[in-house]
Amino acid sequence: MKHIFLILTVLFSGSTVFAQPDIYPAPENKGVIALTNATIHVGNGTVIENGTIVINGSKIEKVGVGVSAPANAKVYNVKGKQVYPGLISSISNLGIKEVSGGVRGTDDYNELGDINPSIRSIVAYNTDNQIVNVMRTNGILFANIVPQNESGGRSLIPGTSSVVQLDAWNWEDAAYKMDGQMHLNMPSLTQRFGGRFGAFFFGGQQPQGNAAATGLKRIEEAKDFFRQAKAYLEGNHGNTTNLKFEATKSLFDKSQSLFIHCDGVKEMLFAIDFKKEFGFNVVIVGGADSWQIADILKANDIPVILEQMHSLPQSTDDDVDQPFKTPSMLQKAGVLFAICDVDNTTRGRNLSYNAGTAAAYGLTKEQALSAITLNAAKILRVDDKTGTIEAGKDANIIVSEGDILDMKESVVELAFIQGRKVNLDNKQTQLSDRYQYKYGIKLKEPAKY
Repeated sequence: MKHIFLILTVLFSGSTVFAQPDIYPAPENKGVIALTNATIHVGNGTVIENGTIVINGSKIEKVGVGVSAPANAKVYNVKGKQVYPGLISSISNLGIKEVSGGVRGTDDYNELGDINPSIRSIVAYNTDNQIVNVMRTNGILFANIVPQNESGGRSLIPGTSSVVQLDAWNWEDAAYKMDGQMHLNMPSLTQRFGGRFGAFFFGGQQPQGNAAATGLKRIEEAKDFFRQAKAYLEGNHGNTTNLKFEATKSLFDKSQSLFIHCDGVKEMLFAIDFKKEFGFNVVIVGGADSWQIADILKANDIPVILEQMHSLPQSTDDDVDQPFKTPSMLQKAGVLFAICDVDNTTRGRNLSYNAGTAAAYGLTKEQALSAITLNAAKILRVDDKTGTIEAGKDANIIVSEGDILDMKESVVELAFIQGRKVNLDNKQTQLSDRYQYKYGIKLKEPAKY
């Protein structure tokens, strides 16, 4: 009976598990492509009017005004369109969270155990998840797949995350930068009821027994683990092999970053302490109160990934629109930051609109764009390959009918991942076409390009 229940649950939840059979990854681009007459938002603050982008194979070969399309190029005239770098979701459980509501076998974002540095999210990534197609339609071409991207019952060290490109047959094809970040869920030192409703219904921060003492004990457990790992890596282990300690090697040689998930000032100060003691490259994930210590974060060269813009503030003492203003405050302080969307109801697809909200509260539109392109690429250490539209980088490009940051006019019409023109259909667009055709509202037409 249990097996029958699981099968039925998976079948009726197909909208999140199975990809559409007629939407499949694009083949390698072996030719030359030119996008002409484009308004090019480079991603670094520069806008090029009436420019041309030449793509040769997987790379951007030329960008600028006065660039001619090669005679052998397939030309897309995008006059009147807005051209952007592919958007990057810095924190996501895409492809490792499938059927919600108790079907544990379909969820790979949460593992047993408290300290799991050797867990690799990339090997569990499911390229057939239908949300992948929806993300592409919204201009999101890359995602950092994070283990245990949820609050409640969180492991102390849940494992490593990897950056994937969202047009692939399997996880090996998808991998863009593997195991680039290890994650640490900073224990809370105060019981907080923040988020959408908590600050107003529960009064923001509330004491809960020995929350601070418990949190400090857990922080010390994490530090003790890294101290033991450091001693192990320095050769103090005899002939034994410890896989958990081995997994931290890239942290200590700084080829990997430590992403510390926390929101409060006290917790962020302890995150800074991890950098000072161990020399790690530390990134704050969450950072709801980061605006309060922006100068300290800048002085310690610690970037921030803001997880959720559309939220109420952490405390009743804060302005109700504080989450909207935080990006501009970090920008003014010189803190490197990225904007994300981790709302389970949107599954990340509202990334560009979160950035648009920041643009309405102090950022320029180009600064807001950088927060979901170049800044995200820098924090994830893939800015040598993506994040901007520049010669020599991978051709990861989207073409929009209107402003990508504006929900009212943003319609992505073209997308390229490493020079490959990807399919922008998804379950929702197919259903829309199906029933508009049925009732004679719109006949199915061939694609514009």
